[in-house]
Amino acid sequence: MSAEMKTVGEVLVDLLEANGVEVVFGIPGVHTVELYRGLSASKIRHVTPRHEQGAGFMADGYARVSGKPGVALVITGPGLTNTITAMAQARQDSIPMLVISGVNRRDSLGHGRGLLHELPDQQGMMKTLALYSHTLINPTDLPLVVDRAFAVLLSGRPGPVHIEIPTDVMAERIESRGTKPAAATRPRSDSETLQRAAILCAEAARPVILCGGGALTAEAEVRALAEQIGAPVVTTVNARGMLASHPLRVPASPSLKAVRALLREADLVLALGTEMGQTDYDLYGDGGFPVLGNLIRTDIDAAQLARGPQAALSILSGARAATAGILGFLPGHTAAKDGASRADAARKAGLKELTPKMRAEIGVIELIYKALPDCTIVGDSTQAVYAGNLYCDAPRQRAWFNSATGYGSLGYAPPAAVGAAIADRARPVVCLVGDGGFQFSLAEIGSAFDAGARVIFLVWNNDGYREIESHMVEAGVMPEGVKPSAPDFLLTAKAYGVPAERLTDIKDLPRALAEAALRPGPSLIEIHQDKTAGVGG
Repeated sequence: MSAEMKTVGEVLVDLLEANGVEVVFGIPGVHTVELYRGLSASKIRHVTPRHEQGAGFMADGYARVSGKPGVALVITGPGLTNTITAMAQARQDSIPMLVISGVNRRDSLGHGRGLLHELPDQQGMMKTLALYSHTLINPTDLPLVVDRAFAVLLSGRPGPVHIEIPTDVMAERIESRGTKPAAATRPRSDSETLQRAAILCAEAARPVILCGGGALTAEAEVRALAEQIGAPVVTTVNARGMLASHPLRVPASPSLKAVRALLREADLVLALGTEMGQTDYDLYGDGGFPVLGNLIRTDIDAAQLARGPQAALSILSGARAATAGILGFLPGHTAAKDGASRADAARKAGLKELTPKMRAEIGVIELIYKALPDCTIVGDSTQAVYAGNLYCDAPRQRAWFNSATGYGSLGYAPPAAVGAAIADRARPVVCLVGDGGFQFSLAEIGSAFDAGARVIFLVWNNDGYREIESHMVEAGVMPEGVKPSAPDFLLTAKAYGVPAERLTDIKDLPRALAEAALRPGPSLIEIHQDKTAGVGG
């Protein structure tokens, strides 16, 4: 019996379904029409942003909440270049993202004939950014290419991968055989190394655990290990919310003096799934992060273990496997008794060293979580988010993430919040965005409306780029270019059919959030840093 013949576009959709893809974010174009041929008959939902950068950011937000790769489908040339910023954010934050694009026909590649959407070397450009990029020259290679793309996404340190399909390949017919999901293989350390780590943990009197985004899947194991050895657990921005409400948690940045003191005084630091990059560990660029004399570092990426602080012991492994392995060598170990008191002291000192303005901003974040305990806050690069990245006691993991770390792109939060809301329709999503950053992707209000996404756009209006203005003043530079005028956000929301409210007092925020959360689609709430009472200027 001969195999069924389908177009490359139709087989691509089958392969995406086989790998668990439920949503694709994209804007169709003439160059990708054939890739859409099989979508309408599939179970995959298509969500249309207002800009391809939004497609990438939506895929990012979807991936962070669902734990599965986010998929963006974009056109040749400008569609792909518009997506690059989102791919860079995903690369810096280790977020799994598959970008599928068109490219001009095979016989035109590299000839510079002035074709529509032509680039000198589209794939060459993507190779500098993507973990894996492939041009599908041979249509029958499609299953192998998709399989490899998902294997890369699921096996090592995540990030963006890219497949480009020439326009003359998309409609070619190939055999459609049985599809199956890609196999993921993660590195696991040897028992001897894990036993050495366990011995160091058992001998430590003042251990501390550092958790990055790579440790999210190991929360249960991290909790057990922390309790076993009596170690405070410091979480970076992408791990915030791990061990929520636990007495050993330290939901504060390693850039704070209080957290650095905790690490400096430790006789063992176990770093799990964190690249130990500047935006978490040296946010102010003061070079004050302490030298850790007894550091155990675990990472899924061998290259990352060779960067950053030198470790006394390096473990090439996923965080979950490594932590479980170490626990296996610690039966009956008696924990250090002062772990909870050290964590409590670090929490209090970390919060105390922040400015009154930052503490007020963190108070607003706490109000959000108190009003909507199940919500996810997706942030942009804005002042309240910077404060939260320094200290945010999130109620669960994946409830706090933003673009003010890693690549640091503006305009991230609105589309990423849409992706997050689509990934988990049971929880409301609060998009915490400044008036400046919101204007990078303001039209995504329309995307949220079309998708019926439960996104509450919480606009932190400080009349421009206040964070940059403050930095200029501190540097002795006369502020310039930091006062872009904003539209009336309430009227903008109304134009899209989205309910909106401007708060006169921050005390009204819980009521406004509760009302917004009851709506099936998006809402907008505006807070003005100077005009909303109780926020603080």
